[in-house]
Amino acid sequence: MYEDPTRQEAARKTVPIDELEEKALVAIAKKEGNFEPTKVEQDHAFLLELLIWFKQSFSWVHAPPCDSCGNQTVSQGMGVPLPAELQYGGSRVELYCCSFCSRITRFPRYNDPIKLIETRKGRCGEWANCFTLYCRAFGYESRLILDFTDHVWTECFSHHLGRWMHLDPCEGIYDNPLLYEKGWNKKLNYVIAIAKDGVYDVTKRYTRKWHEVLTRRNITTEHNLCSILEKLTKQRQEGFRSEVISSLQERNKLEIEALERDLHSKGDTDVSLPGRLSGDEQWRISRSEYGSGEGGLSCSSCPVRLCVDEHVSDIYNKLGLVFSRFVDRSVSVTSGVDALKILRRLLTDFQQCPFRSRRTIKSDGLQPSLRHLLPVFGELLNTLHLKFEVGAENENEVLLHLVGHPVKASLALSVALDALDDLIQNLAKCPSIAKDCLSLPLLRLNRIHSGSVLASGEELPFGIATSAFDGIHSSKWEEPNGAKGCWIAYKVKDKQVCKLVTYELMSANDAPERDPMDWIVEGSSDGGSSWYALDRQTSQKFDSRFQRKLYRIESCKTQSNAFRFTFLSVRDVKSTSRLQIGSIDLYAENRQLPMQEEKA
Repeated sequence: MYEDPTRQEAARKTVPIDELEEKALVAIAKKEGNFEPTKVEQDHAFLLELLIWFKQSFSWVHAPPCDSCGNQTVSQGMGVPLPAELQYGGSRVELYCCSFCSRITRFPRYNDPIKLIETRKGRCGEWANCFTLYCRAFGYESRLILDFTDHVWTECFSHHLGRWMHLDPCEGIYDNPLLYEKGWNKKLNYVIAIAKDGVYDVTKRYTRKWHEVLTRRNITTEHNLCSILEKLTKQRQEGFRSEVISSLQERNKLEIEALERDLHSKGDTDVSLPGRLSGDEQWRISRSEYGSGEGGLSCSSCPVRLCVDEHVSDIYNKLGLVFSRFVDRSVSVTSGVDALKILRRLLTDFQQCPFRSRRTIKSDGLQPSLRHLLPVFGELLNTLHLKFEVGAENENEVLLHLVGHPVKASLALSVALDALDDLIQNLAKCPSIAKDCLSLPLLRLNRIHSGSVLASGEELPFGIATSAFDGIHSSKWEEPNGAKGCWIAYKVKDKQVCKLVTYELMSANDAPERDPMDWIVEGSSDGGSSWYALDRQTSQKFDSRFQRKLYRIESCKTQSNAFRFTFLSVRDVKSTSRLQIGSIDLYAENRQLPMQEEKA
């Protein structure tokens, strides 16, 4: 069924391909500073975005809501499948009685992925079944992985990594094969990969306790197992060209050698993995797969990561220039806010255009009283790889054009929109726009950028350390074990020295109990070999999400080339083991406005 063109086309039609392609390219740019990735790199990144999209669009079903009134239901055992259910492989049908109206809701366990594209719900069997079809629909060599201790997931061959990669759509987790043994505490025995070209035993990829696993492999002898799988694989490859079979045999040989090497590897034993996240809590506990109860895929340490964030500092500086020009033109607060809102609407409209066709947009309804303010946005738009012009025939019409690299524009747009939101909110609180406002915290100037980051830990894949410096509200750095103490260090680019005069922290999107409360800021003039105190804060509280707090460094006059934040505790250490922070921005001395000539 995975190879059926009709099913593959049905799957592709449900995917926002343009959106996922853009996210994949932006992810590569953010993580690696690579704006011209190869097709292999793009394909790998797209697969990861496909996994994230699927995780967000498919629903887990423990007990389905009542078909009649939507209330909770209780299991009533199994029912007899109807012909319409059998048509899509629904030979098992679970029955549930509504706790409110007593009506029966049927939950057929469909096996045909084309039906699952429609229903978009189920448990791990439905999730992996449907996701594997999506992977094949986009040309990825794929395997359905059957774990005999009751779980199912997917593997795809990544040409970027040069190997098979684990993907669990239920958890939204990839390339962490020890998740089940180490995180879920599964007592594995057989893990079998089923593909169009064969059936393979891949258990060794998912364990570092092979001798224990061997004691539980008692269905048949190891010799018989190998013979059976070889026979099935030979059957699957009937009709294949000889050169294709040779290629598959060579790749299988390399995979077996890699599995043997990895089996004795100690490099991944320090990784801290979570218990199961999908499914009802009591159900997970009953299966002994709950882990510690703190959700998320974590890592006890993280590598040095480079910040691709020069565009963030450029955007902040250009918004400072806009503010300066408002002062020069004696613009009122109301007019300034209205002009910024118009700009935000233009940028939002542009961002919402399909990525591949995003070139020019038109916007009507420009107020004549604000038309003269649009030229002050010229430098900011240049930073976003955009330019604007007033319509030739209609002066109330604005045209916005892409004039630079589309991925660079995508990367910058989200930062600009969030920064505009902050500026609009802060500007609305000012009694007037005057020169004495030029030093207000709402102007984030001379921000340090393009350094490297190392942290005591990070959340993979969405809470990595550099997320604290990317200028985007929706991202965050999360330290899975940081509630009672953790750190993040920033080393300035090319060992440049600077004097830190202020820093700004922003609360993350959720979980106030994870906000930092007490911390110490230190500097180093030798790249992090020795440290000296710059600031200490205690009993700090963020009153809302995405709230920014600015702190001034008063005493130290030392030039530094590295900075370290040691977070001592979070807001509610009893309810969480985690720390999270939305953003950390560091500002150097001489935060003067970049006064330049206006460019219409």
